[in-house]
Amino acid sequence: MGKENICFLSVWIILGKIFATSSSEPELTATEFVNSTVTDAPLPTTTEWITDFTDIMTKFSLRTQDIPDEDMCYIVPGRPETIKECEFNPETQTFVMIHGWTVTGMFESWVPKLVSALYERVPGANVIVVDWLTRANQHYPTSAAYTKLVGRDVAKFVSWIQKELQLPWERLHLLGYSLGAHVAGIAGDLTDHRISRITGLDPAGPTFEHADNQNILSKGDAQFVDVLHTNTRGTPDRSIGIQRPVGHIDIYPNGGTFQPGCDIQNTLMGIALSGIKGLQNMDQLVKCSHERSIHLFIDSLLNTQQQSMAYRCNSREAFNKGMCLSCRKNRCNKLGYNINKVRTTRSAKMFLKTRDMSPYKVFHYQVKMHLFGKDIMSFNEQPMKISLFGTHGEKEDIPFVLPVLDSKHHPVLPHHHRCGHWRPDDREAALGEGIHDQLVRLVGQQQVPHQEDAHQGRGDAVQGDLQLKRRRVRLPRQRRRSRSLREVKRRQYEP
Repeated sequence: MGKENICFLSVWIILGKIFATSSSEPELTATEFVNSTVTDAPLPTTTEWITDFTDIMTKFSLRTQDIPDEDMCYIVPGRPETIKECEFNPETQTFVMIHGWTVTGMFESWVPKLVSALYERVPGANVIVVDWLTRANQHYPTSAAYTKLVGRDVAKFVSWIQKELQLPWERLHLLGYSLGAHVAGIAGDLTDHRISRITGLDPAGPTFEHADNQNILSKGDAQFVDVLHTNTRGTPDRSIGIQRPVGHIDIYPNGGTFQPGCDIQNTLMGIALSGIKGLQNMDQLVKCSHERSIHLFIDSLLNTQQQSMAYRCNSREAFNKGMCLSCRKNRCNKLGYNINKVRTTRSAKMFLKTRDMSPYKVFHYQVKMHLFGKDIMSFNEQPMKISLFGTHGEKEDIPFVLPVLDSKHHPVLPHHHRCGHWRPDDREAALGEGIHDQLVRLVGQQQVPHQEDAHQGRGDAVQGDLQLKRRRVRLPRQRRRSRSLREVKRRQYEP
């Protein structure tokens, strides 16, 4: 029995190394992209190219709600009869999904999940899956270079079907994942009319971080461009997802670097519980955070009563200190499909916390602690726990790490303190009357208990809202008046 366990563990470790090595190739060979002959493909200089369908290698499958995981019918540019054969509905919303780089040469498991979620949210819609697997299954730098050609194919398809059916541009929505996000951007840039919306799901980083806007997804590619960044760990151009903001609104869940539940232990456990089928998901060891962008968007389609809220902030560090939890002047927005399309001159960076599984929504809290003392206090990376008590439940011992606590000044003590006379209530007076206090803002999180706990309307309280207890500290009677000190004060910012 012991030998069998050792063999099983060895197999998992070896497979993990294989997938990690294959997935790291893009970073090690990213410089090859510059020398690739594929990049020499000329960009279109005239308008005739968009009606030439002879060189299109990309396939466009209209998937159905009943069979979301199979390509049952292809719409072929230049052949109008295929539109009718596939039962395309010109009176409703059209979604165009574009996958990214693939190691296996097959569609990944998230594709049918997103197809089903789109149909569930918009019944009767058209969900078209772009198939460029033959080009996406190359060495990463080659596939990255092919995004230009695939973008041209998508631009031809969109322009052709729009002209053929006189589709309103406002009903076209492109969704691209990883390399597919840049394909969507290039396609939007090449069409003669701006597409209504492009959603970038963690656009690829290697070879694109410092590229010009013509070759990547950018906010000029559609009337509205929203982007989710979920795997930006590492130096620029070395992280799997692009780090810089490229859309009108760029959202960085959990800081955008690493997602909850994507650690090696949890990922291996999920793979092992899947049995033989789990071997097909070994690449999750590398792309778990990268693919989380898709699942967050799916969550926004399905959990309509539990919409995740993001907040505008200059940096991840400022958000983690709780300094940006405000909804004034469009400073907060919904994540995913229901985002408010606010266009600004500069890209708006937004942040939020999420759970490690669907539903991903959490409530954001700002917790203020006033710490008083006679001595200077200085802490770095101080662990602590927060407990929340509410009418619909309790959440105890939420772990948190206090980044910095540095009190540079002594509190001003009462006059009799300075004169050397001690009174029994001196400590209480110092606690209540300290002029200088270290203000610390913490961002906590609380899982949504039930769907009925969602907001009922603007200004209404959330059912199950957590009310923190207050404790009064009385001051000496010789002071001008008695005041109360709230040891912990909570504000909730969900609108």
